Formats: sequence, structure tokens, C-alpha cells
Amino acid sequence: MLAWGSLGARWAPEEALLTLTWNGQRFDWVNVAYFGALHIGALAAPWTFSWTGLGLVLLLNWVAGSLGIGVTFHRLLTHRGYKLPKPLEYLGTLFGMLASQGGAITWVAMHRAHHTFSDRPGKDPHTPKDGFLWSHVGWIVCKLALGTRREIEARYAPELVADPVHRALNRLHVLPNILVGLALYAWGGWPLVVWGVFVRMLVTLHATWFVNSAAHTWGYRTYDTPEGSTNLWWVGLIAWGEGWHNNHHAFQRSARHGLEWWEFDANWVVIRALAALGLATNLQLVPRESDRYRLAKAAKPLLAAEESAA
Repeated sequence: MLAWGSLGARWAPEEALLTLTWNGQRFDWVNVAYFGALHIGALAAPWTFSWTGLGLVLLLNWVAGSLGIGVTFHRLLTHRGYKLPKPLEYLGTLFGMLASQGGAITWVAMHRAHHTFSDRPGKDPHTPKDGFLWSHVGWIVCKLALGTRREIEARYAPELVADPVHRALNRLHVLPNILVGLALYAWGGWPLVVWGVFVRMLVTLHATWFVNSAAHTWGYRTYDTPEGSTNLWWVGLIAWGEGWHNNHHAFQRSARHGLEWWEFDANWVVIRALAALGLATNLQLVPRESDRYRLAKAAKPLLAAEESAA
């Protein structure tokens, strides 16, 4: 065995090939090639800059990362922190597909597995206890350790598997970015593709991945939870409020993650706006007795305690 840290190489003479592993998991070469190509494509950014391209990054990152991943994939579909009419749920799912993090069923199943085995080495799909780089990107480019994708989806997201629309969207998760890429090429050629697709995807991907890695490594803990989740201000900003991760692990169904006055939660602003329009209902918030779970060193809460809204 040739090994370097958690990476290794095993020579199998009987198979006459070299099998690379990371934390004992074999590489998924399709994902390695795909995410490698995204990073390579983004290297053209300095030579293709335009204010239009930068505007596309900002706009589409908000659509994919906030409306898609945070508001829909995470707080709606995974934790059922509120309800939306089905057409809006499917629209938010389409937005989330632009983040290039797989379909909603796969995303939800993997995230629920994370909560089930949170920070247990070898079981949590992306705990930093298996290595910081592993939690950030390694688990993405390796074969799944929990079983086949369909087995994981059936185990952890059965209600989404039972929805024919979600099944169809899950199979077509790469299509929205292909259509966006073609539209941008028709509009402004390769420069807009570089910024509106490659650069924008990397911004959204790494912001989400930092929730898995950085927000389980650095930051402060307000609540006593049985894992290493933290509240990390800069992840809270770049991930639209998802970086108030210790708050989230303490109250997983809460549609609101930023609980102190300084913990700005952009995704909660969107959900509140949807509620004000009568579109988001059954909002789940932290219970009045939440103080009992605060760590002794944590400051007194600066926001009034809230009950789950019917």
C-alpha cells in the first residue's frame, strides 16, 4: 500500500490496474472529471471578465444557492421547516438543480444521512473528523460508502422517491445548466459561459461545501449538540444563512437559522417574504424552551424566543 495521509494507492496484480482510494473509498472518476473540468473552465475568468458576467454570477448564485439549495433543498425538502404549494416547490427544485449538486432526492437523502450520523467518522458522509479536505470535496469525488445512490434515496428520502415529478427532476438534474449554458453562449459567447456557468457554479459549490467542512471546524457553539457543528460568520454570509450551523443542528426543523441579531439569515428573509405573501405556511421555529439547550458560556439570547407557527 502506498499512502499519503488519508489518500492511498493499491496495486492489484490480479486485476492489472491501479486502484486509487481516499479514506478507503474508491474515486468516482466521472465526478473527478466533471468537477475538475469546472475548475479548469473557471481559470479563463481573468481573460473573459465583463460586468455582465459578474452580474450573472451574483444573480444566478442567489437563484441556485439561496432559492434553490438553502430555501428549497435544505429548509423545505430536507427538514420540512415550512410548506409551499407544489408548483413553487418544483420551481425551487429547478433552481436548486442549477447548483450542480445533484437532484433534490439525492441531495436530501445525503443530508439526512449526515444528520443521522453527524460527525461519526466513517459513517457521516462528510465529517471533518475524516479529514477537512475530505469533508469539503473528497466525499464528492469518491464512491458512496452508504450504499448505491438508489438505496440511499429509498432509505432517507422515501416521500420524494414516491413523487413522480421529483423522480423526473432528479434524473434530469444536469439539464438546467446545459440550457443556461446554451442560452448564455447564444447571448454573449464563451465569456458569459465562463462566468455564468463555470465561475458561478464554483462560487455556489464551495459556499455549500464550506458548511460541511468549515462550519464543523471553526466558529462558536451556542447550543449543546452531540456533534461538532459551529456558527461561522463568513460561511453564514457566503451561504445565505446556512453557516449558522450549530443553531440548525440544535433545532433542525426550524426554518430560521440566524437567531441572534448579528446572525444575518438571507434565506430566512426569503421565507418570511413568501409567508407575507401567503405562499409559505406552517413555519417551524425554535421552541420557547430553547434556552435550556444553550451552553453555559453562551450569551443570553438577544431575540425573543419563538414558538413553532401553525
